[in-house]
Amino acid sequence: MTETPLWSRRSFCALVIGAVVSGCKGNFKWRLVDVDRMYPDLDFQMIDVRTGRPVSAQNYRGKLVVLFFGYTFCPEICPTTLLTLTSVMDKQTALKDEVNVLFVSVDLKRDTQAVLKQYVESFAPNVTGLSASENELAALARRYRVAYTVNPGTSADDYTVDHTATVFLFDRDGRLRLLAPYGTSDEDFDHDLELLAQGDDLG
Repeated sequence: MTETPLWSRRSFCALVIGAVVSGCKGNFKWRLVDVDRMYPDLDFQMIDVRTGRPVSAQNYRGKLVVLFFGYTFCPEICPTTLLTLTSVMDKQTALKDEVNVLFVSVDLKRDTQAVLKQYVESFAPNVTGLSASENELAALARRYRVAYTVNPGTSADDYTVDHTATVFLFDRDGRLRLLAPYGTSDEDFDHDLELLAQGDDLG
């Protein structure tokens, strides 16, 4: 079954147009979408499945954060996106110490901490799986306008989840700076992460 991202390219473009109309600065240094100061700063409390310990947004201050919502049974969008980000990390070894990729599961039933831990270990070492309670997930999703919907399958454990396929990029201060739609190339991620890593106020 092919998964359809809730945030399609058409709706993504509509948001970008709306951002421009409402005052987006149009910084053409970026290849991704500049949304500086249009969203709240990074804020959450969840479980890091690698360690089993609680973490919050404060644990990642001082580093760049790439935030992505998905699930381990995802047939296409999630593995493709995480493989793209892994490719960026493989090419830019210096970024491995600068970037934390946070993968938040939207499949609370099947994605136990053990399942999620095994899944993220297939990607770059700096890809961290975050496990949340229902309330924690809902709060973070609302904060960044993320949607997720369970599609019934042939059994209670056989289903897919449509979810927002956008990738969120935060600077070292936890400020959301850029959005990347599904299908963004590793070259474009690489270009803008390098700019963010420079630490200059490019906004």
